[in-house]
Amino acid sequence: MEQTWFYLISIASILSLLLLRLLQQKPSSPKITPPSPPPLPIIGHLHLIKQPLHRTLEKLSQQYGPIFTLRFGSRPVLILSSPSAIEELFSKNDLIFANRPRRLAGKHIHYNYTTIGSSSYGEHWRDLRRLTTLEIFSTTKLNLFLGIRQEEVRSLLRNLFRSSRKSFVKIEMKSRISTMLYNTIMRILSGKRYYGIDEEDSEEAGEFRDIIRNVSELSGALHLGDFVPSLRWVDFGKLEKRMLTTKKKMDAIFQGLIDENRSEDTEVSHSNGGKAKSMINSMLGLQNSDPQYYSDEIIKGTILTNRISPNCPTSSSDDCTIGGFQVERGTMLFVNAWGIHRDPKVWEDPTSFRPERFEGVEIEAYKLLPFGIGRRSCPGMGLANRVVGLALATLIQCFEWERISEELVDMCEGQGVVISKAKPLEAMCRARERMVNVLSEL
Repeated sequence: MEQTWFYLISIASILSLLLLRLLQQKPSSPKITPPSPPPLPIIGHLHLIKQPLHRTLEKLSQQYGPIFTLRFGSRPVLILSSPSAIEELFSKNDLIFANRPRRLAGKHIHYNYTTIGSSSYGEHWRDLRRLTTLEIFSTTKLNLFLGIRQEEVRSLLRNLFRSSRKSFVKIEMKSRISTMLYNTIMRILSGKRYYGIDEEDSEEAGEFRDIIRNVSELSGALHLGDFVPSLRWVDFGKLEKRMLTTKKKMDAIFQGLIDENRSEDTEVSHSNGGKAKSMINSMLGLQNSDPQYYSDEIIKGTILTNRISPNCPTSSSDDCTIGGFQVERGTMLFVNAWGIHRDPKVWEDPTSFRPERFEGVEIEAYKLLPFGIGRRSCPGMGLANRVVGLALATLIQCFEWERISEELVDMCEGQGVVISKAKPLEAMCRARERMVNVLSEL
């Protein structure tokens, strides 16, 4: 009997102490999460996502505000659509949102998540970023490769001049601009001009164009299994099969470039008439000193990510707070730059073509995001600005341009992570009379 009372008193004492501690604890404040539409079981908000994605996100932001969340299956997704929200995130939580979400494209197209665009933030990513900065995008390298940019712009001018020497003719511009851009990139990477549209183009060049087009499309494609793991084994639309087929063809071409550089010690011309090593050749030099790290796969992955494939959203590595809202670890981040660039609260008359709006004005960093922002911003900004400036100024100087009809140019967007026009640009083009002699000598 005494033992029974002892046990009862002991249990009562323990329960009393636990109850006292619970009463002394301050009540936890409720978790404040960003607003969100009602989700459906399993798929979350995937049923709301329509193409083009940026317009869907803009429409939702008008209803739920500049900071809101969605769920793509099991993945939480944070949408930011205001400069102030973006400034807060990247000034306070840039490091947290420096990761990439794991997607099927990263596994198959991006060499098992080892490219600079798909790898998680860490030592490997920093090494790749440093390598591309030094070997491609440093000011010294960009100056050395001026000759390549000039030659590819001249090639574009020759192509246009052959078609429009005496009178206005209709010209499709997308393929010509793509030719200039990709040849510039490929010559810097490998020393080889690989991409063209002329009649004399080889079958190899045509195949390369198709592969690059597929790589760009598939890198931005979303597989349902990326968001609903239980459906990972279902290959909707044969997307995984297409990735594997494209990866095999792409890999063979990139391996061929590496083998050529390995045997020929390829160099590329620069503006002063001298020579500079191609990026592949520079990486092969590093491979000699560290063959385990600078493998052929790492080199091929670096070729792939020089904007041959588009960027993808980032992902958070820890819990954080944005705009007073709590955001959980593993949240994907979409910055809707398209919506910000067209927001009348940010820009006056945003949809009108008014280049003078930028003249003599210092634009706040978080209002204009053509190359992204933060650690994962595009490292090729310097190259892009140089190429676009040279090409655009030359096209305006050498040719007259008109619309093909009185109708305004159709600016509707196509699908994909990198936004392009749904209908390729066509324009009426004619060589300026005072430039005919100059163009004839190119």
